[in-house]
Amino acid sequence: MTPGEKTVAAVDREPFIPGTIYVRSEDTGWLVPLHRDDDPHRWRALVDSDQAVVTAVGYDPRLPEHLRDPATGRGVMPTSSSSGRPVMARMLDALDLEPGMRVLEVGTGTGYNAALLAYIVGGGMVTSVESEPGLAEHARAALDTAGFHVDVVTGDGAHGHPPGAPYDRVVATAAVHTLPYAWVAQTRPGGVLVVPWAPTFHPDGPLAVLTVGEDGTACGRFVGPAHFMPLDTQRVDPGEVNRLHEVWEAEGVPDCARFGVTVTPQGQQVWLDAPDNHISQMEG
Repeated sequence: MTPGEKTVAAVDREPFIPGTIYVRSEDTGWLVPLHRDDDPHRWRALVDSDQAVVTAVGYDPRLPEHLRDPATGRGVMPTSSSSGRPVMARMLDALDLEPGMRVLEVGTGTGYNAALLAYIVGGGMVTSVESEPGLAEHARAALDTAGFHVDVVTGDGAHGHPPGAPYDRVVATAAVHTLPYAWVAQTRPGGVLVVPWAPTFHPDGPLAVLTVGEDGTACGRFVGPAHFMPLDTQRVDPGEVNRLHEVWEAEGVPDCARFGVTVTPQGQQVWLDAPDNHISQMEG
């Protein structure tokens, strides 16, 4: 087992998962609630599994109200989840954590991933930012009950959390297509960022693993797949995703490991094979 896999196996996910989770209906395919009190065995089996667990939902804003159906869950989409265990383990391994490191997590969610981070680096070393007050409150209580000392902050994760900087590691639990430079600026030189990427240049939605240089530039390659929900302010239009998928196919479906990204205060460049072979430029 890798260090990340050992950590995931050592920390129980159950204390962090709310009593109501959401599963796909076998009849309609829409997300419907599963209450622990109604079916405790199925609830626990899903929580103990390797798969992601949807913990909060909302209506797809693109769907007209007359097409929404609360009875069947039509139009409901995930808004928060506990990621699959294998993905969590892979992110932990990519972070290459050591005891005593200061870590910033963007997107607290249930608090389980913050617990995994704290299990490795120690109490009082993890700051986690969550934009939804209700989720932050739940995570804070769950972490306290489970005995993990994590500073859970309610706010816009795109801004990071300057009072705790500089950080040795920054990890996001929501996908971006434009990496906020604030995350780079709050990482010490030599520090590492692990960030899920939206399925723009590659359909796998891979992880970016970047190292920050002395000049404030972050550069690194992608590993994958990851498939995270997007950061609130960085949703990608499905039509644009389809267009970019066609571009990827036209390029010969290159593996995500051939891609990399460089982020500076002026913007970012995604590249193929080498940093000077730019495939896109997005201003930050």
